[in-house]
Amino acid sequence: MSLAVRLLSELIAYPTVSHTSNQAITEWVADRLRAQGFECEQTRYLDGEGVPKFNLIAKRLPTDSSSKSGDLSTQSIDRPENETGLAYFCHTDVVPADRWGGPGGNPFEAVIEDNRLYGRGSCDMKGSLAAMLAAIDDLDASKQSAPLWVVCTADEEVGLRGAKELAQSSPAYRELVALDPVALIGEPTELGVVHAHKGMGGFRVISHGKAAHSSTNRGVNANVAMIPLLQTILELHERSQTDPMLRDDRFDPPTLTFNFGISDHADATNIVPDRSEVWANWRAMPSVDGECLMAEAKAAAEQLGLQFRSYKSVAPLETPIDDPTLVRMCELASSYCGREKAETVCYATDGAVLEELRHRIVCGPGSIEQAHTVDEFIELESLENGVSLYREAVQAFAMKA
Repeated sequence: MSLAVRLLSELIAYPTVSHTSNQAITEWVADRLRAQGFECEQTRYLDGEGVPKFNLIAKRLPTDSSSKSGDLSTQSIDRPENETGLAYFCHTDVVPADRWGGPGGNPFEAVIEDNRLYGRGSCDMKGSLAAMLAAIDDLDASKQSAPLWVVCTADEEVGLRGAKELAQSSPAYRELVALDPVALIGEPTELGVVHAHKGMGGFRVISHGKAAHSSTNRGVNANVAMIPLLQTILELHERSQTDPMLRDDRFDPPTLTFNFGISDHADATNIVPDRSEVWANWRAMPSVDGECLMAEAKAAAEQLGLQFRSYKSVAPLETPIDDPTLVRMCELASSYCGREKAETVCYATDGAVLEELRHRIVCGPGSIEQAHTVDEFIELESLENGVSLYREAVQAFAMKA
């Protein structure tokens, strides 16, 4: 059993579904990295249900005092490639596995079958973390020439909450931002290099009525006031698909993929519904934020006397295609993924809230097609190639040439 497979098996054994605490897995990663000479900062916050969550920033400085962080922060972006520094980002939470259908029957016990490793999080994204930990284990720390970070966040699967907390309150993150290293977000891309992904926006509209027995005339059906707004929602949906000003052809699909739903929460036909809700969300792109849709929906809702609530948006990610660190990462990855140019994807990552970092790159083993599935797996070849690519990335951006 390779080191990466063993590490991934141990990581999967932590049942870190987002509604539970990730303290144990965070401490496990921190202990391993401390043994490799890393300094660790663990920050704690409570999620909306009062469950404690933990972020980790582990940092290892080069042994050469002339290359320590204080000196690097004063250098220009043109500093030598191997002194850029590298920060690897991942999340430790996973989606629920209540309907697990993979081999073995236990989503938190790794099973190897047909050159695949099955288990919740194997692809998204504990496989990536295992690959980076294995890569670091194989490197000579005495040859390190720039800072190296491993950053693990909580709650990525439920609104990027951990990364937001990290950016707002972590002293170690502020130091990382000052040095502006290559920020490698290890989400599954089949080891292709991604330079841009979509963000998210949306809103909720609420109509209030009065509940009563449906045989009387004392109720006020909340759906009545909501119905006129549905025409506006339909028009916005159609416009998002057809308006050429709301397209970015670098993405597939190139539209905002406007999605919406309607509910009056009624569970009995003899009760007048006293609350009706419509929600909508879309995937914003770097050149198309969808705010015009928000403004039209808000105006229509307010005209009808309905309650309008906008969601806090998640920004798209975009690193310029000619960024030197991106170009170099593409060179390193090409032999593993067969693609020489950076690509775009339509899902979002923690990188969306790390906008202070100028060199954000998404690249990791595994395929997004396996993420969140009932039999999630990672190909063993992809996992081992991930170790090799991450090792080369650390050597390129943080090791002596």
